[in-house]
Order: sequence, then structure tokens, then C-alpha cells
Amino acid sequence: MWCPDPSQRRKRMSIGLLSNIFTLFGGLGMFLYGMTVMSDGMQKAAGSKMSGFIDMVTKNRFMAVLLGAGITALIQSSSATTVMVVGFVNAGVLNLSQSVGIIMGANIGTTITAWMVSLTQVSSDMLAILKPEYFAPVLIGFGAFRMLLGKKGTDDLGGTICMGVGLIFIGLQFMGKAVEPYADSPMFATAFLLFGRNPVLGILAGAIITGIIQSSAASVSILQTLALAGAVPRASGFYITLGQNIGTCVTAMISSTGTSRTAKRAACIHLLFNVTGAVIFGVVIFAASLFQPAFFSSNLTPVEISIFHTIFNVSCTLILFPFGDALVKMSDILVRKEKVQDTGISTQEELAEHEEQRMLRHLDDRMLESPAIAISATRTEVVNLGRIVSTNIAEACESMAKPDDARIQEVYGREKLIDRMTHLLTNYLIRINQLSLSDAQKLDTTVMMNIITDVERIGDYAENISEKAEYMRKNGITFSDVGQKDLRKISLKAQESMNTALNAYEDNDLDRAILADRLEDQVDEMERSMRKSHMERLANGECNTSAGVVFLDVISYLERVSDHGNNVAGYVVDRYNTKKITSA
Repeated sequence: MWCPDPSQRRKRMSIGLLSNIFTLFGGLGMFLYGMTVMSDGMQKAAGSKMSGFIDMVTKNRFMAVLLGAGITALIQSSSATTVMVVGFVNAGVLNLSQSVGIIMGANIGTTITAWMVSLTQVSSDMLAILKPEYFAPVLIGFGAFRMLLGKKGTDDLGGTICMGVGLIFIGLQFMGKAVEPYADSPMFATAFLLFGRNPVLGILAGAIITGIIQSSAASVSILQTLALAGAVPRASGFYITLGQNIGTCVTAMISSTGTSRTAKRAACIHLLFNVTGAVIFGVVIFAASLFQPAFFSSNLTPVEISIFHTIFNVSCTLILFPFGDALVKMSDILVRKEKVQDTGISTQEELAEHEEQRMLRHLDDRMLESPAIAISATRTEVVNLGRIVSTNIAEACESMAKPDDARIQEVYGREKLIDRMTHLLTNYLIRINQLSLSDAQKLDTTVMMNIITDVERIGDYAENISEKAEYMRKNGITFSDVGQKDLRKISLKAQESMNTALNAYEDNDLDRAILADRLEDQVDEMERSMRKSHMERLANGECNTSAGVVFLDVISYLERVSDHGNNVAGYVVDRYNTKKITSA
């Protein structure tokens, strides 16, 4: 029989090795991309409900565990969930006690991916349809046709999710084929034998690999792929799985850099929880392997990895759940305390700086991991901006009634804060718009952009009114009694119109939005009536000309304030009309 020379044989082996490396790399890429696509689709499907889930954990740690498991099942990444928790804590949305439950639940939620991968081991003819090579291509085809042939300009979340799931399984199939030729490789056998004998090395291997690829779900899937090829002994697989749970903490630890001490403690709690669980199970497995060496040296299957992964994460939660407060206290010991700084606020500039820092903490970059929650946080800050502008309008109107230089300067200082807040909010919304958003979320961000513009313009009118008050004070100009009474009346009505519109937007209240529209009509009528009466007083010589010009300017400003407030209310009405059209 003819045999190629050694050089040809080596050449073919090197080409085969390179082909398998490319296949493994491509399979891993499809797997990770599929997880991203599926995660985006599920987050869009959850929509605004994601932001409402946070309210569930305020007083109930058990609900926090369920929330952590649910969010992780949606986004397919315990690392991403923990990173969001660090962001919530840094923003002040959650406290440490509330975050513990979500962190525990995140580890349970990540087991979903392992069970999906376990379908690759289905061997029964009756259940063969459940194997990825049967249904994954159908899912991709179904998802692609729905996305391509669906209505233009709308999201097909079902198609997106199907595409993601299909890509996950096709990627796993590629990885499985790439490692199958090396199942009996002496290198793998020696390495896994060493990991099985030395728990520390096995745990370190799992932690390092997971820390490098920044995904425990992906590293567990790689381990299951190797197990499917028959290359992983039980003891080694168990130890590596324990290490993978520790490695997933790397992402949260990195994300906590530059955050508050409280946020760093949240990342530390995640590490403490996973390390404690790994130590407990590592000791139990090592002790059991001494009595049952044959069992722990035999090969592990993907299903057994899923079972162990689930038992480990659920058991750790059950064991450490009563010690949540102890984990919080331990994090206080481990994370170095920062020097206490004097937070006394004595000047308007210091107030502006303090408010700006508060907003930066609230609009934490880590919350961009979940667009729905980031949008909810931004919405809260848009309303907060409106409240500050409302205060400035009230102070500006008061400075007209009682010209006071200190109050006028406060209005000017607050206007600078409004400009800075507007800039921060706009930039954050631009970053949200660059994420994968549903149609409803895109509409929310557009509405917020428009509201910020309206509110910022109202803030400009507050500054304009104060400038008129300063002009009157410097030139000794005063209004007549009738003029002061009219100005007081229209200013209160304009403020009521604006505040009603803000309340309507904050509570998504259609009745208040309609009321704001009526109040705006009343302000319009007041402005026309007062302008006409004032012109008559000027003609009769009852008013000073300079005061008359200021009066007309100010009531015009107030009328425009109510106009912009009505714009805010209009967005609420438009939302209801859009819902009616969509549901029709």
C-alpha cells in the first residue's frame, strides 16, 4: 500500500490542525454572536417591564434572587447582570443588601445556557428532533424570513430570538466537530488528569479561561463540547466548573474601577459568594473522590455538567442566602475605606457641582447593558431637570415681584446647572440610541430628546425674566398695582400649566395632559387680554413706557413657557394615540 512521505503527512496534519482551529474559532464566534442576538431580542420583548422589576427587590431578598435569575436568563450573562448591579449600586438605585439577592440569582440564571448545550447529547431516535442539527437550521431560516419579509420599520422579536438560538446551536456544532479529533489526545488526557488530582489547578484553569473570554456561559459551553467528545474526567470537569464561577467575577471587578466604595463592595460580594461556594464544593468533591476514585475518574457528559452546574449554583444560593448580611459586612472589611470629605454646600456653584455628580452617578454607563433600565433612569433625570427648571421659573417670577439681586444671581447660577444637565442627558441619550432598541424604546428616546429641548428653552425664559427684573432694579422701574396683580396672576397660571404637564409625563397620565392643554389655552387668553388692557393703560398715560415694555416682554415669556409645557403634555397624548392605532 502506498504511503505518502513524512513531509506530506506533516503538511496534511498541519492543514487539518489549522482547519480545526478555524472551525473552533468560527463556532465560538457564532455561539457568542447568537447569544448577543437572542439577548437583544429577549430584552426588547421584555421592554419597559425590565425597569419595573427593580421595584420588586426593595424589601424582599427572595424576589431579588428571582429577579437576578430572570434578568440573567434574558441576557444570557451573569457577568452582565452583575455589572448592571454594580451600576445600580453606584447610581444609588439599589443598596448593598438588595444587590446580594440579585447577585445570587444571577448565578442560577446562567445555568439556562448549559441546559441548552446539553441538547447536543440527545441520542434517542424519538427525541432526535431535539438535537441542534435538526432544528437549528430551521430556526435560522424561520427567523431570517420573518426579519426579511416582515413589515418595514418594525421589530420582529420572534424572528430575532429564533435567529439567535439557531446561531448558538450551529456554533456549538462547529466547536464539537473541531475538538472531536483530539478527544483521545495524550495532551488532553494528561492535562485533565492533573486537574483531577489537584483541585487548585482545576479551579484556577476554569477561572483563568472564563476571565479571559469574559463569559462563564461560553466557557461552560466549551467544557461541554470537550465532554461531548469524551475528553473530560468527572473530577476535572467539576473543579473547572467551580473555577468558571469564580472567573465570571473578573468582569464585575473591572467594571467597579473608578466607582464609589459601595459599588466596589457590590463587586466584592459577588466574588465572596462565588469563592465561598467553590471552596465548599471543592472540599466535598475532593473528599468524595478519595472514596469513589473510579466514579470521579470516568468521563463526564454534557448533561452531567448541566446537572452539576445547576446543583452547585442553586445549593450555593440556598446555603448562603441566610448569610447575605454577613457578606455585606465582610465586603465592608475587605474594601478599603475612603477618606471622608466635607460635602457641605454653601454656594450656587457648589450646588451645581453636587447635582451634576449625582446625575453622573445615576446615569451610570453600566446600566447601558440593559437599554430598558437605562431609559427608565434617564426618564427620571429628565423629570428632575424639569423640576429644577420649574423652581427657576418660580424664583424668576418672584424676582419680578420683589427685585432682589441675591435671588436673581441664584436664577443665573441655576441656569448654568440646567445647561450642564441638558448636555449630560443629551449625550447619554445619544449613547442609548446607539444600542439595539425596540421601536417603542426608540420612540421613548426621541420623546425625551424633545422634552429636554422644551424644558431647556423654558429655563432660558427664566433667565430672560430675571434679566428684566435686574434691569428694573438698576433703573428704578416699578409696575402699577394693576400691572403687578396681572403679572402675578399669569405667572402662577403658567407655572401651573408647566407643572401639570411635567406630572402628566412623569405618571403617564392622559387626564393631566388634557388639563395642561386647557391651562395653556387659559394662559394664551390671559396674555391676549393683558396685552390689550396694558396697551390701553399706556395710551391713557397710566403706565410708565419703560415698565410697559418690560411687562409686555415678561407676559410673552410666560405665554411661551406654557406653550413648551403643553408640548410636553402633547407627547403623553401622542403616546396614547399611538397605542390605540397599534392595538386597532
